[in-house]
Amino acid sequence: MDDMAEIDAKVTVTVCTTCRAGAPTDAEGPRPGARLHDALSGALPDHVRIRPVECLSACSRGCSMVIEGGAERWTYIYGDMDPDTHVPAIVEGVTAYAATTDGVVPWRERPEIFRKQSIARIPPQAPQKSTKEAAE
Repeated sequence: MDDMAEIDAKVTVTVCTTCRAGAPTDAEGPRPGARLHDALSGALPDHVRIRPVECLSACSRGCSMVIEGGAERWTYIYGDMDPDTHVPAIVEGVTAYAATTDGVVPWRERPEIFRKQSIARIPPQAPQKSTKEAAE
């Protein structure tokens, strides 16, 4: 596999580091979004890239994050992620997503937070073979 194909297949998790999760924060301490980013940084599989961003404009649903995997996969936006309790489920969901070729993890195999806390999903940029699976 050449370097470009390897980069195209890489999964990226983008975490809003400015999310306050709907609560006042200590001016000296890290915000909940930054804490989520830090917790995931050491927990995600090696082949998954984590990227901080200062705002995802999902402030009413913070902590928020995006999972994407190139032009062939669906992209998902999740909210209401708790940096203190959701990290293991996020890692489980990202790992399952990374194992797919199209970004569609069967509904029952997704962690509960991925089933209930989805803000949006964005179709792949590349043409799809079947839209039925994506709707499930």
